Amino acid sequence: MPGGWMARIIGLRILTAIPLILLVSFIIFALESLVPGNPAETILGQNATPQNVAALDRQLGLNKSLFAGFWTWLEGVIHGHLGTSIISGESVSSLLNGRLGVTLSLVLLSVLVSAIIGTLLGFISARRGGLLGRLLDVISLTGLALPSFWLGTVLVVTFAVKLKLLPASGYETIAQSPSGWLQHLILPVAALSLAGIALVAKQARDSILGALEADYIAMLRGNGMREREIMFKHVLRNAAMPIVTVLGVVAIGTLGGTVFVESVFVLPGLGSQATQSTVDHDLPVILGIGLYFTVIVVIINLLVDIAYGLLNPRARTT
Repeated sequence: MPGGWMARIIGLRILTAIPLILLVSFIIFALESLVPGNPAETILGQNATPQNVAALDRQLGLNKSLFAGFWTWLEGVIHGHLGTSIISGESVSSLLNGRLGVTLSLVLLSVLVSAIIGTLLGFISARRGGLLGRLLDVISLTGLALPSFWLGTVLVVTFAVKLKLLPASGYETIAQSPSGWLQHLILPVAALSLAGIALVAKQARDSILGALEADYIAMLRGNGMREREIMFKHVLRNAAMPIVTVLGVVAIGTLGGTVFVESVFVLPGLGSQATQSTVDHDLPVILGIGLYFTVIVVIINLLVDIAYGLLNPRARTT
């Protein structure tokens, strides 16, 4: 049945996502219980009496055992309710949905930049080789070695503070101003994309070189096929699957990097909210963010699997 392979892949991903979400959520719940501090004390302040803290603990359900507390949260998730923020009293779903677009914008733009620039650099390096190939290796090592939050700080000082070319912080939605949205994301995306560009460029070069060494490429050349046609119809198509694999890894790594980059650029996304909620011991929000991040990772892996099937029909039966 046409499209049946895609339905099968989606079904398998959903089945594997359920235990993954449960495991990740429980690990987050358990680790948060080990973090020193108490949300009730944060809410009531330093002058709160032990009796007041204990009363608020009971009111918020913080006095329950590890498994009882996790089961209560899980029952809420099953009924479509992620709980309420301990600090703000706002619905976790509403709080996170308002920030999801910022994080997705960062991830999608960073992956797009990594894919385009990385593939282009890899292609040029594979075709030219020599000094350019060695330079690409240096760029790759540098890109992987530089932390995104450090690079973000350097970009802010250079392009926002000294040159005053781009905003250092803040965010505008694309509905408010497409140009403002893009301007506020240029520096964060640049900070997140460097490692991705390095990874994609190296993988693209190695994959293209491997494809060029295949026997059938020599046969196509011997039959008089034009070089441009060989590159775009055969070489790049065969090199695409390893590149797609790396892009999946880049997307997941970029998602983790948003936690630091959003804090540097003061962006109202899931990453900065995760940092603040961890400081406040706001467990429902932390669990909600963990759930959102896990679902995004599952979707990324699903898209990679679908891309495999589209690029290589044989992958649809494995």
